[in-house]
Amino acid sequence: MDNHDEVREFLTSRRGRITPEQAGLPAGGRRRVSGLRRSEVAALADVSVEYYAKLERGNLAGVSPAVLEAVARALRLDDAERAHLLNLAHTATGADALTRPRRRATRSWNPHPSLRWTLDAVTGGLAFVRNGRMDLLAANALGRAFYADIYAGGGHRPNLARFIFLDPAGRRFYPDWDLVADTTVAILRTEAGRDPHDRSLHDLVGELSTRSDDFRTRWGSHDVRRHGTGDKRFHHPVVGDVTLAYQSLEMAAEPGLMLTIYTAEPGSPADEGLRLLASWSADDTPRGPGADTSSTTPHTGARPRP
Repeated sequence: MDNHDEVREFLTSRRGRITPEQAGLPAGGRRRVSGLRRSEVAALADVSVEYYAKLERGNLAGVSPAVLEAVARALRLDDAERAHLLNLAHTATGADALTRPRRRATRSWNPHPSLRWTLDAVTGGLAFVRNGRMDLLAANALGRAFYADIYAGGGHRPNLARFIFLDPAGRRFYPDWDLVADTTVAILRTEAGRDPHDRSLHDLVGELSTRSDDFRTRWGSHDVRRHGTGDKRFHHPVVGDVTLAYQSLEMAAEPGLMLTIYTAEPGSPADEGLRLLASWSADDTPRGPGADTSSTTPHTGARPRP
């Protein structure tokens, strides 16, 4: 797969964000470019200017791991960015076709009964499975209740990225919307580097780029990120403001899928809010285009007052 444009834009964007002072170099008068010059990156990576210029034109095929590591150090890449650079290099050589796990089409994917049991066993928090495109593929009863506005949208599989960028409710749901938006785009960009052959991901990025200026601007920044643990604030229409801690785990049995669990500090207002939501979800039945059978608990449409 020809990924020259992706490589060029990623390396250029990383070079442009580093100042000479950050790299331990003298600023040296007026500079016509933001960040470092190509010659400075080449010197830091101990390669010729001509060779680095070739890399930045998008030619990563055949580049040794030692050179990639030297470039990563010169550009001060973090762990997620290093992994992204390696994924781009694998794609350039065609090695990704051999090393990339075979993934099942999620359009027709159904969770194994044991996964449904696992999700239903999580009763004190919300649990869901997503793919790299941010599709919600399965969830426990509390997860469906918590993301009720996303599941209510018709026409598409429930998708966190569409909700964040295309649904006005997304800005109300996430008090730290800019941070959530940045993270979401970084996750999609990471997935695009890891699996550049995913046509559904290309279609989603095209849709969001066309319909959202906020997405298009962030996509052009080429930021990547690993999203495994942390805290997130929500403003839920039923239980109000809650802060939840999350853990995301890669599913070895389902390559490309992530299991995420959100929980609240025991005894906190957020914990009380989740308990209230759980009492409602126990009587609420899934319905609509996004409905799945990951939870066997019956549901009704009644909502408690906040």
